[in-house]
Amino acid sequence: MLAGAAVVAGMVLVGPSAPSGALSAGALPAEAARDAVPNRVMTWNLCNPCDAGNGDRAAEIAAYAPQVVGLQEACVRDVRKIREDLERRHGLVYHVEYGPVLQNWGRCGGLPWDPGGYGQAILSAAPMTDRISVEYPDGGSEDRGYMAVTTTVGGSPVRVFNTHLAQRRQESVRAEQTRVLAAAVEPYERAIVLGDFNAVPDAPELARVWALATDTDPQCRPSPVGDCRTTTDWRSKFDYIFLRGIVPLEHRVRPSDYSDHDLVHADLGPV
Repeated sequence: MLAGAAVVAGMVLVGPSAPSGALSAGALPAEAARDAVPNRVMTWNLCNPCDAGNGDRAAEIAAYAPQVVGLQEACVRDVRKIREDLERRHGLVYHVEYGPVLQNWGRCGGLPWDPGGYGQAILSAAPMTDRISVEYPDGGSEDRGYMAVTTTVGGSPVRVFNTHLAQRRQESVRAEQTRVLAAAVEPYERAIVLGDFNAVPDAPELARVWALATDTDPQCRPSPVGDCRTTTDWRSKFDYIFLRGIVPLEHRVRPSDYSDHDLVHADLGPV
């Protein structure tokens, strides 16, 4: 009986990992549910480690209610709490898929023998299928990778990629990573590639990605004279929403008090 009670208690504390689960105490009434903006996508590096609460992170995402959001430097436990808070407090119901590239107790907590998963995650208001998670052969100073899912944006199915490239001053490593990423994106006529690329637009290592797609920032191109909106506290553009076969309608960069990266979101034309 004690063991059964512990299991039930654990389920209540952790909560559901999929939107179909029952809401916990303090949930909004059913009529308070909101719809995500169907053609809006977002990318956000959460910053880890940073002194930010998951409730604050959820509120930042809810302010723009994207259909799809790609998160980097994401701990599985944190993303689960963010998703639950989006539903309970903001009426936004998301599915979630994870792409951890390492298990890290220092970054993500847990127990030394059961550390938390760390890497990428995708939240989508529509179901996701055909998830893959790939670790780059060389992550540089820390394991890095990309994940991809098929989901619905603007009412149409599309392949969505989410990546985090090697840290700054590791140009040759990022060049090999973009080679792997570009090879995965190329077969798709329509694709969205989100992420923190840790490189400015005219960096040579991004050439393969630019050859396949364009950024949603209409002023930003791989040229030193491009007028790109910066996306980090150190006034560099590292965060991108690349589109392949899709036209952007509006691009926005929103500063955040809870990360050293801004929230970047875009509304897209017919997908």
